[in-house]
Amino acid sequence: MKDATRTVREDIDEATGAITTPIYQTTAYHYPEGEKYRYSREANPTVLELTKKIVELENAEMGVAFSSGMGAISTSALALLKPGNSVLVHRDMFGRSYRFFTDYLKNWGIDVDASNPGSNNIIEKAKSKRYDVIFVENITNPLLRVVDISELSKVAKERGSILIVDATFSTPINQKPLELGADIVVHSASKFLAGHNDVIAGLAAGYGKYLNVIDQMRRTLGTSLDPHAAYLTLRGIKTLKIRMDVINRNAEQIAEFLEGHPKVIKVYYPGLKSHVDYEIARKVLKGFGGVLSFEVNGGQENALKVMKSLKLIIPAQTLGGVNSVISHPATMSHRTLSLEERKIVGITDSLLRLSVGIEDVNDLIEDLDRALGTLY
Repeated sequence: MKDATRTVREDIDEATGAITTPIYQTTAYHYPEGEKYRYSREANPTVLELTKKIVELENAEMGVAFSSGMGAISTSALALLKPGNSVLVHRDMFGRSYRFFTDYLKNWGIDVDASNPGSNNIIEKAKSKRYDVIFVENITNPLLRVVDISELSKVAKERGSILIVDATFSTPINQKPLELGADIVVHSASKFLAGHNDVIAGLAAGYGKYLNVIDQMRRTLGTSLDPHAAYLTLRGIKTLKIRMDVINRNAEQIAEFLEGHPKVIKVYYPGLKSHVDYEIARKVLKGFGGVLSFEVNGGQENALKVMKSLKLIIPAQTLGGVNSVISHPATMSHRTLSLEERKIVGITDSLLRLSVGIEDVNDLIEDLDRALGTLY
């Protein structure tokens, strides 16, 4: 089946014939008939249907659902790493993920190395020594650097490293990291997968030998997904393909508009020929995604002025929904990074991150143009 069919299809409930997965809002199950589930922190029928969906979309052996994207990341890392192990990440990633690896895991006795931005830097760092785990975002947050997962996976296999890819920005529509050689793919399902800014959820998929270990850690830590949140995520995924088709197209047009705007200094979007990773993006992505970042003339004051002057696009610290939202990374998603860390990554005070939705693209461009027009 193609992705458009996979996203919509659900198994029919054998007991009732329901064509939509029911919400099994129960803590436990009658024994011995309910032995498969026992307790909803461990297993729940609605949640398991969602894990089946991510397995189908990512062409994986096994999937696991979590209470959040950070739950997926932290649980996977804690399951696969122990004191004395080593992990490679990159500096230009979601601030909370970066803090988890460089602060928490380092304090837990894990040797954590952070590569400078850029696919070549990450690959060269991966070649320099054997890491137990390599964790990367396939499209980085917020400067949209694109990692060549196919090349990185070759190095990981040669070195015996487990490669985990956060594919939140791409979704399975634009890239399937497992097909490029990754071992595990994780998603903040709160974003494009659920797609409506109304649920917090995380997902992981990959080889069973790793996901079984991760699932046991999830049951122990309690980072389990609520059945109602699983239902909302399943419902959102049904329109994932058509949403991403529109979002990809809208984002490309907006990136091109912003690149030609006199009040914009620079645009970061992998679909632009001016992007440093354009050729890599063409190689490893089927679509360039719905997130772009841009720097405006002036500093933080002007960036915040643009954000507050928008009438249609919503200032908010999220992304991936049907509504377009905008944020200021330096004071929002990446506020936990020090000034020095932000400089290394390239996050300036004038940088804004835009997550493009499914609105009419002309309305979005008009809104941006009007807001940028408030700058002198």
